[in-house]
Amino acid sequence: MSNNYWDDEDEDDLDTDTNVGDGSDLLKKLRKAKRSDEKRIKELTEQLETFTKAQREQTVKQVLEKKGVNAKAARLIMKDLDDVNEESVTNWLTDNADLFGLTVDTQEKQEQDINRAALRQQDAITQNALSPERTEDMESRIASANSAEEILSILRAQQ
Repeated sequence: MSNNYWDDEDEDDLDTDTNVGDGSDLLKKLRKAKRSDEKRIKELTEQLETFTKAQREQTVKQVLEKKGVNAKAARLIMKDLDDVNEESVTNWLTDNADLFGLTVDTQEKQEQDINRAALRQQDAITQNALSPERTEDMESRIASANSAEEILSILRAQQ
């Protein structure tokens, strides 16, 4: 009895390539195509990096021109910032204004401080505010209270 799970007559149906020359040619072609693809990927990657770098430099130069800063500052900005956009470059210039002898527009800075203060006030107010649902719930609980002690306990629970 044999341990094979197939019949002897099925062996004739197997597709085996006995010609080694064709297999090696196929392998050579496959390797050549792979090298060609890798070369193309490398070229495209280099092009993408070049375009990305050019776009970053252009963005930095535009912001520097708009702010009236020497274009030589672009080298420092490019080294410091990973994500270059108008806002990040402007923030970098504001943070490092003393390096270039820039004066940060005090009016703009005061407006930003006022806006921040207003946002903080809004946050403080809304953080402790009662929503309409909570107000209605509290009103109904107070209206259904039978004694002053119940009303006081409802009010204490809300604090």
